[in-house]
Amino acid sequence: MLTHDIIKEKLTAKFGDQVYGFTEHYGILTFETPKENNLKVLTFLNDDPELGFTFLNDLTAVHYPQRLNEELSVVYLVQNIKEGMRLRLKVFTPITKPDVYTVTGLFATSNWLEREAYDFFGVNFVGHPNLIRIMNVDEMDYFPLRKEFPLEDQTRIDKDDDMFGR
Repeated sequence: MLTHDIIKEKLTAKFGDQVYGFTEHYGILTFETPKENNLKVLTFLNDDPELGFTFLNDLTAVHYPQRLNEELSVVYLVQNIKEGMRLRLKVFTPITKPDVYTVTGLFATSNWLEREAYDFFGVNFVGHPNLIRIMNVDEMDYFPLRKEFPLEDQTRIDKDDDMFGR
């Protein structure tokens, strides 16, 4: 039976201090690796017969404006279907050079998910076969899910604060 301890041991034996920050949230083992290792780590998790994380459940991005030179994170949620176990991998990248290797060669489902992360957060998936906007218009020159923009214009005078419970 596959356990979190076995996964940690195998990852540490293979990658040493290049995998770190192991935590467990809601029964899902979470860890980090430098962005240059995302494809190597995911390939190992996929190809190792004992680990068998062959299914990509989700891929998303998160903007952490307070993390200097690590403002953007790409989060992978992979699953070992046979064991019914999920695993979360995080990589961080600076917003000034948001390059992360694509995993489309490993997980076909990542094609659209990477395009979505590019469209909304600006993550540049190096080697992606068709990295173009998927939901927003091509002319958009910003990434709407980054926390760089106020939720509303505080200078507007056409809103009555009493109507909004303020």
